[in-house]
Amino acid sequence: MMQLLDLRGSTPTKAELLALVPRPDLDPSSAADAAAALIDDVRERGAAALADQAERFDRVRPSSIRVPAADIAAAVEALDPAVRAALEETIDRVRRASAAQVPEGRVTVLGDGAQVVQRWLPVERVGLYVPGGKAVYPSSVVMSVVPAQVAGVGSLAIASPPQSDHSGSVHPVILGAAGLLGVDEVYAMGGAGAIGALAYGVDELGLDPVDLITGPGNVFVASAKRLVSGVVGIDSEAGPTEILVIADEGADPVVVASDLVSQAEHDEMAAAVLVTDSADLAQAVAVAIPEIASATKRSERVHVALSGPQSAIVLVDDLAQAVAFSNAYGPEHLEIITTTPEEQAERIVNAGAVFLGTHSPVSLGDYLAGSNHVLPTGGTSRFSSGLGAHTFLRPQQVIRYDAGALAAVRGHITALSNAEDLPAHGEAVDARFR
Repeated sequence: MMQLLDLRGSTPTKAELLALVPRPDLDPSSAADAAAALIDDVRERGAAALADQAERFDRVRPSSIRVPAADIAAAVEALDPAVRAALEETIDRVRRASAAQVPEGRVTVLGDGAQVVQRWLPVERVGLYVPGGKAVYPSSVVMSVVPAQVAGVGSLAIASPPQSDHSGSVHPVILGAAGLLGVDEVYAMGGAGAIGALAYGVDELGLDPVDLITGPGNVFVASAKRLVSGVVGIDSEAGPTEILVIADEGADPVVVASDLVSQAEHDEMAAAVLVTDSADLAQAVAVAIPEIASATKRSERVHVALSGPQSAIVLVDDLAQAVAFSNAYGPEHLEIITTTPEEQAERIVNAGAVFLGTHSPVSLGDYLAGSNHVLPTGGTSRFSSGLGAHTFLRPQQVIRYDAGALAAVRGHITALSNAEDLPAHGEAVDARFR
């Protein structure tokens, strides 16, 4: 089912590894024209455009794009007790872990009467996109809202596609999760149009423009986020989910195969990669996958994902080469199931989140680990990080010098302003001492 890449006996360069890593054939720019048209439609026609787009793409016309507060409250009351308990535990764990991501302000004293204050300010208003197509993600509500609240964001708006099975409203479990978190501004809108609505606002809905948009979605959502970036901030252009497992001969092939299947059930474009120095393990996992995949509810989706160009079993000479391959890949989720997982983890530099050992599966991180599951995909972990309280914070420097402190550096300012042929800079300082 999965392709085999045999790198044994080779020493590929970083550039060669980047060319070898399996990737889905997916480019957000391919949807740019369609996404731009949908955004422009919302900017021109507002709520009518959102309703028309819902009817076109979600097969339902919402009776109310902004979900009434009473419906959110009712959704909280209707939550299955087991689901509510799981959400409340997830909220608590993510809140505690997110609190560690808030930097402390600092004051740097550079001399008598000279100081620079480093402080962190939350973004004022955030739009949170929660997918609702092939699966329902109340966990994503928690992962997006909690770190924003921890950061101190004062205004939150959630957008999620309308559901034909629920009279055009947002899925009730998503509403229930929002209600548990105290969010009462929720909109039944999805896709590129929803991103446009969040970025530019819709007056007739009482939807004010946001300052930052976060959350994963399909290629049209990713393309729309790229298009509005600069008008608003975005967290990332999240693509299909990824799992890469580094495993040695001691790993349980059924466990490894189960973890690969667990992420493949998200989407036909999901990527699942095993990197191992054990040919026996590779063979055992290849044998186990078809049976495990066939037995799960989303078997058809899993088969497509695991058979695609984005999924592979990779054979390497040793675990050092496995680490090098993983760093080139930069996976969203990295599992290390070896006899010495901490040793390999020390050399991992590119990964959204790292899961160590047999009992730390990606499924744990998706729900209850306390870590955030909104993570960089498509190799972007090389330069970006997962969602966290830090996503919603902006560093700001406050400078305070008294007359003596300014006088102490007056000559240096004049020298530099003259060197740059910007003498008015120095003259502005001189004016304070006349």
